[in-house]
Amino acid sequence: MKINYYPDTDSLYIEFSDNKSAESIEISEGVVLDYDQNGILVGMDIDNAGKKINLKELVLNKLPLDSQKLSA
Repeated sequence: MKINYYPDTDSLYIEFSDNKSAESIEISEGVVLDYDQNGILVGMDIDNAGKKINLKELVLNKLPLDSQKLSA
């Protein structure tokens, strides 16, 4: 999973898979879910993210991680 924030557009993209998006569905204003050709969720795009979610803190609880990569 990858989380990318784009400050110039205040958008946040959470990538769940490297699969290509084949279909996108807006589930609420400015929140779009991307699905691959098999209907598997591959990503979530949040426009105006700074107004919708707290971007000041990221908490990861009990994830079964094999590795961790942090960069700013």
